[in-house]
Amino acid sequence: MLQETVARLVPLTRRDRIVVVTAHAQASAVRAQLRALRGVRVLVEPEGRNTAAAIALAALHVQRLAPDAVMAVLPADHAIADRRLFAADLALAFTAAERTGALVTIGVPPSHPETGYGYIRPGEPLADTGGRAFRVAAFIEKPDRARAEALLAEGAVRWNAGIFAWRVTAILDALRAHLPEVLEPLEAALARRSARALAAAYRRLPSVSIDVGVMERAANVVMVEARFPWSDVGSWAAIEPLWRADGNGANAVRGRAIAVDSRGCIVDSPRRLVALLGVDDLVVIDTPDALLVCPKRRAQDVRLVVEELRRRGLRRHL
Repeated sequence: MLQETVARLVPLTRRDRIVVVTAHAQASAVRAQLRALRGVRVLVEPEGRNTAAAIALAALHVQRLAPDAVMAVLPADHAIADRRLFAADLALAFTAAERTGALVTIGVPPSHPETGYGYIRPGEPLADTGGRAFRVAAFIEKPDRARAEALLAEGAVRWNAGIFAWRVTAILDALRAHLPEVLEPLEAALARRSARALAAAYRRLPSVSIDVGVMERAANVVMVEARFPWSDVGSWAAIEPLWRADGNGANAVRGRAIAVDSRGCIVDSPRRLVALLGVDDLVVIDTPDALLVCPKRRAQDVRLVVEELRRRGLRRHL
């Protein structure tokens, strides 16, 4: 998916203008994935500190190379089938960011009452965009099921895709205004040009998302409505449409599984055979050192398992 994310950008920019930000623990694997895509740069965070720190690090890097640049931020876990529409929509986001100086986000028309995504309520349309871009009236945090159903019934709200475009000066100004505790230590560490200084700075950084830390606080925010089909592969449930269903069309399976009187299950078991008998809507993920079983509706809550593993000191399973 990382390779696919980079490939979607090539029609819009050169590879040597693409920067991948990753944590130290994943750096080797990321470089291996990008080996065939010559020219792509990799920025390594000493440790993960959520999206605000990663974006601040990338923006400071871009500023050194091209102070007047407009930059985009794209998560690498999105499935986007139509590259042509994606390129056109991102180009519009670039244009809106350059013309208005706004922080621009992509909003996806919702297809179902999803509790794992944040939502955007659009406001006034932006001039000269053909009704495709709007001022953002409000961001709405991930809702519970009832609230998600109510939002879907409104008709106007959009999923927050977490895809952004902005002038590098605009995002740095916004970070300085709303998250100086993230930006200023990074600026100081990068000025010293020392890996040790950067690692020390990261240890002190708060873990905060760009949405909560900046986007929900900023005044000048614009949403471009997506026309491309989009899926955030951020949970096992999101994988379901991407995997070929089994012979009965009832379950999404990768690897070895048999299902008897079972429907709506997601199974990933590349090594061992998994047998399902009389169960519905389960996620079953078999890995060499752990087995995950949960209802599909709780797939977004896997983070609770991660938190419990950390609490118990079982970091080898993370």
